Amino acid sequence: MELSLKKLGPGFLFAGAAIGVSHLVQSTRAGAEFGFGLLWALALINIIKYPFFQFGTRYAAATGESMLEGYRKMGRGVLIAYFILTFATMFTIQTAVTIVTAGIAASIFGWGAITFWTTAIIAICFCVLILGKYKFLDGLMKVIVICLTISTIVAITLIFKDAGTISLQQTLPTDVISIGFLIAFMGWMPAPLDISIWQSLWTVEKQKLQPSLTPKQAIFDFNVGYIMTCILALGFLALGALVMFESGERFSNKGAIFATQLIDLYVLSLGDWAKIIIGIAALTTMFSTTLTTLDASPRVMHKTSEILNNRKYRHGYLIWLLVLAVGTLLIFGFLLSEMGTLIKIATVLSFLTAPFYAIFNLKLISSPWVSSRFRPSRAMRIYAGTSIGLLFTLSIWYLSTLI
Repeated sequence: MELSLKKLGPGFLFAGAAIGVSHLVQSTRAGAEFGFGLLWALALINIIKYPFFQFGTRYAAATGESMLEGYRKMGRGVLIAYFILTFATMFTIQTAVTIVTAGIAASIFGWGAITFWTTAIIAICFCVLILGKYKFLDGLMKVIVICLTISTIVAITLIFKDAGTISLQQTLPTDVISIGFLIAFMGWMPAPLDISIWQSLWTVEKQKLQPSLTPKQAIFDFNVGYIMTCILALGFLALGALVMFESGERFSNKGAIFATQLIDLYVLSLGDWAKIIIGIAALTTMFSTTLTTLDASPRVMHKTSEILNNRKYRHGYLIWLLVLAVGTLLIFGFLLSEMGTLIKIATVLSFLTAPFYAIFNLKLISSPWVSSRFRPSRAMRIYAGTSIGLLFTLSIWYLSTLI
């Protein structure tokens, strides 16, 4: 068991990055507004996206390089497009997850302004990444994700004990606002597809620590992390459905207020003793996301810059880490009132670009640069092809509702 846990790593980082706004905010809100009515959407999008996330791990484990090198082999334009898209969204994403984390921390500890907690959390994460590097992050995320999973399951179990009749009737949104929420929900569920590239980078880093890591072990590690994200997504949807649905209450679009509402409602339903359980679940959820996104975006921007310019940058990761940290604080200071709109744009953009990431990932893992024994089977290619078709269909359906 000790050996198996030691072999695990990137899968927990994937879980830490994925289980954030998409789970704590979007899944809980989905349950609060639709009950269990969007269970079909949660299941469908996790099934559709699975192969393309897995291809990130498979490619890195089979070739020893990240998908960024693979994208460059497919054409310089592909990598440039990725660089531009990542730069355009990384500040918004980082600010969004940090503000929610800060709001939860302020609610739990009962003191400190959001500005203080936002700055403190960025500083703590920055120090963890600079001083501990990947090895420390790898170990820390195992503790955080396991703690998160246990606390969430405890909370769900306690609420289910007092739940009445549960309706599993499914809902297909028809009005523009509800459809917009559905697309945002699916866009970041369980995560944007470009996180497959982060996953490939983390897998390469893990191989440096564990040279004996095989592709089979790497894929098993990813599957563990992916299953955990699916279970916790269902858990947060259930929490929202059981506590908020048809209660007459609505969640605020502001991260700090949302965090306070979330914790207070659970306390109201379960009692003061539940605050620590919900608080731990919520805080570990968002801290893990804040930490992994603060690591991953600079890591991919640094690597992409090196590949595009065909040169090494000794302090590239540190520079991009500083750029992201400072940019996040600036956006927080000047665009806080527009965060709701910015997050919506980011989530919808993630949804609409998903089919293209899916195509690139399938093309790359099926290319001659990957040994034939590590390429996906015929059944997996059919599965992936069907998923791409569904992603395009959902995108066209969404765009048609805007006309």
